[in-house]
Amino acid sequence: MASLFEPITLKNITLKNRVAVSPMCQYSAADGLINDWHHVHLAGLARGGAGLVIAEASAVSPEGRITPEDAGIWADEQADAFRPAVDAIKKAGAAPGIQIAHAGRKASANRPWEGDDHIPLDNPRAWPIIGPSPIAQGGGLSRIPEEMSKDDILRVQQDFVAAAQRALDAGFEWLELHFAHGYLAQSFFSRHANQRTDEYGGSFENRIRFLKETFAAVREVWPDDLPLTARLGVIEFDGQDEETLAESIDLIRRLKAGGLDLIDVSMGFTAGDANIPWGPAFMAPFAERVRREADIPAATSWYISDPKQADELIRAGAVDLVMLGRPLLANPHWPYDAARTLGVEDSAWTLPAPYAHWLSRYRAG
Repeated sequence: MASLFEPITLKNITLKNRVAVSPMCQYSAADGLINDWHHVHLAGLARGGAGLVIAEASAVSPEGRITPEDAGIWADEQADAFRPAVDAIKKAGAAPGIQIAHAGRKASANRPWEGDDHIPLDNPRAWPIIGPSPIAQGGGLSRIPEEMSKDDILRVQQDFVAAAQRALDAGFEWLELHFAHGYLAQSFFSRHANQRTDEYGGSFENRIRFLKETFAAVREVWPDDLPLTARLGVIEFDGQDEETLAESIDLIRRLKAGGLDLIDVSMGFTAGDANIPWGPAFMAPFAERVRREADIPAATSWYISDPKQADELIRAGAVDLVMLGRPLLANPHWPYDAARTLGVEDSAWTLPAPYAHWLSRYRAG
C-alpha cells in the first residue's frame, strides 16, 4: 500500500514522495521572462520537501497569456530564464516540471488583484483574443473571441510543440499540458464554449480533436522516458456532470493510448451557472473514478491541506500524487510538518541538510 511519503516512479523519473507543487501563476513576469521572484519562489518550494515542483502555466505564445505579466516559453530567452530555477529545484532533490498553456478567450486580462477582468481592446496593454467560437467567457471576461480558423488551430498546435521543445532544452523533466480551467483546450472540449459546425465542434469526436491533435504533436518531441501529463477539467458542475465525466474518461483513455503518463484531474470552468461544491478534497472522488476507469495514474488538488487526509487519499488509491498550492504558499515546509504529523521516521530529512540539521538536533527549541 502506497503512502504520502513513499517514492513513486513514472517513466525514468522517481519522485521522493507523493507531494507535488501545483502550478501557481505569479503574474510577475515581464514580456514572458521570469525573474528573481520566480527563482526564489520555485527554489523555496523545492527546498520545502516536495517531490515534484511544477512551474506555473507558461504561455506558448504572446496571445496565449492570461495577463501581460504571465510567464512565457515562446522564445529561447524565456527558456533560458527558467534554467536557474530548474537547477535549484534539482539541487533541492525535487523533479522540475512545467505546465504549458494557451489562455484562449480568457486571455488579455488584468491580474487577479487588479480586477481579474478583460483589458479593453483600446488599451495598449490589450491584444485580440481567440477561441473555438465567438462566445465570451462571461462575468468580467466579457470580450468576444475571434473564432479560430484551421490555420489558427495549426499555428497554436505548433506553438505547443515549440514550447515543449524549449521546456526540454531548459532541463525540465516533467511536462503538463494545460487542458483545463476554461483555457483554450478546455473550451474546445466544452459544449458551453464550442459551437463550431466543422470537424472541431459538435460531436464528442470533434470536440476532442484539438486536444488529441495537440497532445499527439507534443508527444512527437517530448522524450518517451520523461513523464508527459495533462490537467483536464473532467466536470463542470452544470447539471450534466455524469455525461461530461463519462466523456472525459473516454478522452483520457484515448490520450493514454497515445502516450499520456498521468492525468491531473480538475474542473472545466466554462459553465457560467456552475454549482461547485467547495469543500475539503471535493475533487478526490472524481479523480478516483478517473484513475480506476481510465486505468491511469492520477493526481488532483483543490482544498487538500490536512496531512492525514492527503495520506489517506494515497493509501485509498484515490490518487497517486497530491497537488498542493495554497498550503505550500502558507507553509513551504508543509512536507516536513506533514511527515512529523504522520510519524515518518527521520522526518527532518524531508528538508535540505542545512535546515534538517538544526531542526533534528534542536527540535525541542
